[in-house]
Amino acid sequence: MGKGYNVTGVFMRNWDSLDEKGVCSTEKDCEDAYRVCQSLDVPFHQVSYVKEYWHEVFSNLLKEYERGRTPNPDILCNKHIKFNHFHKYAIDTLGADAMATGHYARTSQEDDEVFEQAHTAPPTTLFRDRFEIRNPVKLYKGADLLKDQTFFLSQIPQQALRQTMFPLAGLTKEFVKKIAAEAGFHHVLKKKESMGICFIGERNFENFILEYLEPKPGNFVSIEDGTVMGTHKGWFTLTLGQRARIGGQRDAWFVVDKDIVTGDVFVAPTTNHPALFRDTVRTERFHWVTEDPPPELARTQMMDCHFRFIHQMPLVPCTVTLNMDGSVWILLSQPVRALTPGQFAVLYKGDECLGSGKITQLGPSEFTLQKGRERMVAAFQHKEQSTPEPDS
Repeated sequence: MGKGYNVTGVFMRNWDSLDEKGVCSTEKDCEDAYRVCQSLDVPFHQVSYVKEYWHEVFSNLLKEYERGRTPNPDILCNKHIKFNHFHKYAIDTLGADAMATGHYARTSQEDDEVFEQAHTAPPTTLFRDRFEIRNPVKLYKGADLLKDQTFFLSQIPQQALRQTMFPLAGLTKEFVKKIAAEAGFHHVLKKKESMGICFIGERNFENFILEYLEPKPGNFVSIEDGTVMGTHKGWFTLTLGQRARIGGQRDAWFVVDKDIVTGDVFVAPTTNHPALFRDTVRTERFHWVTEDPPPELARTQMMDCHFRFIHQMPLVPCTVTLNMDGSVWILLSQPVRALTPGQFAVLYKGDECLGSGKITQLGPSEFTLQKGRERMVAAFQHKEQSTPEPDS
């Protein structure tokens, strides 16, 4: 690294998977990592968290699908595996002072400060000593805003962040590729961008999930008039906002809601139907990267900031309300399409990623509000018509 650090490379595997041809892509990745370490003359280790991944990430993912939600395995993998099991392995087993990952993100610590920290044992008492002055480490967007990965890091523990360096913080993807080319790592440069869920690979999602969950057939129902439009294999094969494949329909229909009691999946006839737009979400207990909610939110229970629930979506201005149980209500400045329970609401204040909370509840859709207004108007008109004229 040219910064005077002693570096050790570690390859982490989380999933035993074979692609269609029976070839394990993890083997190829591991081989690539080993070759890089060899040419840099850096020690190389590998660790397997297949068991932990299955119990702490994947089984949780299946449970969420069964509840009608759409989980985010990448956020959960960073929270439970990379910045928990792997972090402990790096610090405790390898005796490292810090771990470095290839995320495009920054922290409030300079790299040198990561090493200068005195290693204090976690407090044994329930409350941290009020006099123990420790400025929490903040998480900031990386310089390459297009590749910024703070979204995926929004659930990681403060203790792990304190001991993490992001060498790519100030670099763009293009520049990183240039460095790799100059170092002669052409075998790595040829790799495709991996965007999908790592363990599914090229497979179709419906086929993949049906390997793990029993099919639960149900009806596609029109949100507009309750007509049964067709059938599906299980609500968990579908997510809000996606196009529903309904036999015999010329027009495109989109998933707008699910009823996991009846198995009905509600659909609407256009991609931007008002039933897909909402401006309020509630999360479960919110995870603040710095451990405590921002001072202004703690003081007044309200705060203005920005929101996203998908990795690269544009940030939306919002107002956050802190509830007694640590959960938050988020009111968006404009209705957003396909807000989805199970996904994470990630909050930003300027360049700082404040943390995230899993979305558990949605406010009413524009369609519901519109129907409510129409009913009120109709009732009002009906009342006016039925009021007898007073005798003159």
